[in-house]
Amino acid sequence: MSYTLNYLCPLDNQKRADLRNNLMQLNWLDQPTSSRLSSGFPEAMVLLDCETTGGKAIYHRIIEIGLVVIENGELIEKWQTFIDPKIPLPPFIQRLTGISPGMVNGAPEFADIAEELLSKLKGRTLVAHNARFDYSFLKNEFERAGITYNAKPLCSVKFSRNLYPQFKRHGLSQIIERFDLKIENRHRALDDAEMIYQFFQKSSALFSDDEIAATCKTLLKRPSLPTLLDAKEIEKLPASAGVYYFYDQKGTLLYVGKSVHIRNRVMSHFSSDHKNPKDLQMSTKIAHIDFEQTPSDFGAQIRESNQIKALSPLYNRRLRKVKKLFQYRSTEDSNGYLRLNIETVETEDTDVEQQFGLFRSPRQATKQMEKLADQYFLCHKLLGLEGDRNSRQPCFRSQLKKCFGACHGAESSKNYNERMTAALKNYQIKLWPYHGPILVEERDPQSPDQVAFHIVDRWRYIAKLSIVDDIYDLGYQLAGDSSRPSHDENSSSDPRDDADDRFDLDIYFILVRFMVDQDKMKMNNLKVWPLVEVVHE
Repeated sequence: MSYTLNYLCPLDNQKRADLRNNLMQLNWLDQPTSSRLSSGFPEAMVLLDCETTGGKAIYHRIIEIGLVVIENGELIEKWQTFIDPKIPLPPFIQRLTGISPGMVNGAPEFADIAEELLSKLKGRTLVAHNARFDYSFLKNEFERAGITYNAKPLCSVKFSRNLYPQFKRHGLSQIIERFDLKIENRHRALDDAEMIYQFFQKSSALFSDDEIAATCKTLLKRPSLPTLLDAKEIEKLPASAGVYYFYDQKGTLLYVGKSVHIRNRVMSHFSSDHKNPKDLQMSTKIAHIDFEQTPSDFGAQIRESNQIKALSPLYNRRLRKVKKLFQYRSTEDSNGYLRLNIETVETEDTDVEQQFGLFRSPRQATKQMEKLADQYFLCHKLLGLEGDRNSRQPCFRSQLKKCFGACHGAESSKNYNERMTAALKNYQIKLWPYHGPILVEERDPQSPDQVAFHIVDRWRYIAKLSIVDDIYDLGYQLAGDSSRPSHDENSSSDPRDDADDRFDLDIYFILVRFMVDQDKMKMNNLKVWPLVEVVHE
């Protein structure tokens, strides 16, 4: 992974639009480049949908089954079949599904396909939208065929409710509209099953593996609690976004975490199947849990990062604010070949334009450079990774056909530089996509009084405010005649919570993940208000 940074001179509208389009392509954002689902989902799943003659599994029958088989996040099979129910097809079902009697008459009966279907379900987590409906029909149909079928299904309706609490409705039609999904035949089994798959794809891009794993584990089973932890500690936890804190019996802070659903995430820590010895050791010590709610995942991520640095919990990976970062600088040698050097960036210096990349250490920058060399057949010698950069002797990789000879003139500088430019394209200088500082309004749509305001300028997180008027104390005012965002006048929060205008790499990554992703901005109900600095006479 690489990381990039830069600061902006004002852009015209066209350049700003081009920038936003380009930003969505950058490697360092770790955006999914394939259809692979998050590793937080069960390793093996069958996403299934049934069309039936009615709503009661005891005497209504399945008329169509469609399913999508997922293994290790990859779609490996699609399967669909009509089923002859041997009972009349009600007119309203024909109108709803578009399935006519001619499509099912003469189709195999359920008993005819039962063994094949069971082989696809066996060993895989059954996933369905409103899973109790589909599972009850499957169970009854298998029973009529003389087969016992039992499963613990994962309901994608409940999955949606847990990860998207800001929405009131979670039917498949609402999810299709929410994400602008494309479907040809609504209320047809395979098409509807594919909508679950696309919904899971969208969720994989919007949420971390941990968030998805926590939700799935909570829906599939309820783990046992640590021996020192009273069940009341869990009951008080909210089903909303925020930060949570684990303490031992003496009040020592063990761990700080964040989640879009605090209760689910906390419960996922206590699953009996986790294999991390560090987690097991921590679980035996947890005696008390505290939490802070935030309007959305945006505020939760920022608060978690700042709290870990400020409080240094025993079991968190140690985070620290670095004073130096590292970047690539491209130069051309006397023979016309582009070379890369790793240089120090002072994080306090905000006025210089950086070159390519942003790394925590020279080692991280070097490792990424080696990956680029392998991918684009770049010369280790010209990159400073091997021997004397000024020597015209062939490098070792040229013998392996992994360098085309730029080191000894066998490849033209034009061809080599084109590949070098392509390699660096995804690490181009990051531009701040606003004219100046901004105010990010974060509001929970389910609890409008739950609101926070964040001042951000050139990828620096300046402060968190609870009252809009506090921007004046920090030297800012709303730009133009923008209508003012509202707030709770009785808020008792610190008006400068998390205030810090130094550059912080972890906060930077959080800001970038949200601010160049319109889906994340929309899902977290974030609004941006331009600010200008107050000029004092």
